[in-house]
Amino acid sequence: MMKLTGLTLAILAALASAVATAEEITVYSARNEQLIKPLFDAYSKETGVQVRFITDKEGPLMARLAAEGKNTPADILMTVDAGNLWQAANAGLLRPVHSRTLEQNVPAHLRDPKGQWFGLAVRARTIFFNTRTVKPADLSSYEALADPKWRGRLCLRTSKKVYNQSLVGMMMAEHGAAKTEQIVKGWVRNLATAPFPDDTKMLEAIAAGQCDVGIANTYYYGRLMDKQPKLPLGIFWANQQTSGTHVNIAGAGVTTHAKNEKGAVRFLEWLSSDKAQNLFADINMEYPVNPKVKPAAEVAAWGDFKHNYINVSKAGEMQAEAVKLMDRAGYR
Repeated sequence: MMKLTGLTLAILAALASAVATAEEITVYSARNEQLIKPLFDAYSKETGVQVRFITDKEGPLMARLAAEGKNTPADILMTVDAGNLWQAANAGLLRPVHSRTLEQNVPAHLRDPKGQWFGLAVRARTIFFNTRTVKPADLSSYEALADPKWRGRLCLRTSKKVYNQSLVGMMMAEHGAAKTEQIVKGWVRNLATAPFPDDTKMLEAIAAGQCDVGIANTYYYGRLMDKQPKLPLGIFWANQQTSGTHVNIAGAGVTTHAKNEKGAVRFLEWLSSDKAQNLFADINMEYPVNPKVKPAAEVAAWGDFKHNYINVSKAGEMQAEAVKLMDRAGYR
């Protein structure tokens, strides 16, 4: 039997102590595992910090955070759409963070003014069209899709999804409720068919000629064209002559009862950095939130566009009113 020297025992004890005290952070994520695990693995490899995570829809995750209260293991809530992040902050589930790194890396319109959450990737919700029946010169803005010339030619995703609630909420912030309601009523009059359950099915309907135009998130277009590059689908950047294209985010915030607040902030800073931004954004065909980082080649190929610079937190603030407005307008 091998005899252990005092030095060997000391080394083993030190190793055991290091293992026992290895830093951990826990993330509750509404982003799918295949989109986040490569990031978490890269961070662990670089820093030695273990990233534990639980994935679910944003609603159940927020309910879980609220129910767990001070006993939650979660240090970070990660989800999509500023509307969801605003709801989490408004429910008291996220704490303010003051980080010069995050403020430098994340443009002001893509983060919470109080520092409770930060965008980490950008997606645009813009106009898509059938290239056989529509010319780019025929298009201009979201508002113009209410014009009678699009009667029976428009497809939309259901109003029940937060993405459209956020778009309409941002339009309300810009135009006021009365004008926005008239626009949405125009959309409803112009529908070629009932709203679709998701963006992909809607884009497929445009390509098949069931309708000519519609509104979707850019990464759904990217995924579909990656699989079927010959589809007659084009992308048009909405509102370039006026307010700019509606953008939204995938992002995260530090939970109110985080056990490792400093570690959580360091992780968010890393996610916003040059080295991590392409990892975070490219895997889902999104745009980096950090303006110093270039998007993936296939995303860059869609062209540059002007953002709508209204702070995306407005999407959350206006969400409840947007849902009521769409209901009044008959947009289901």
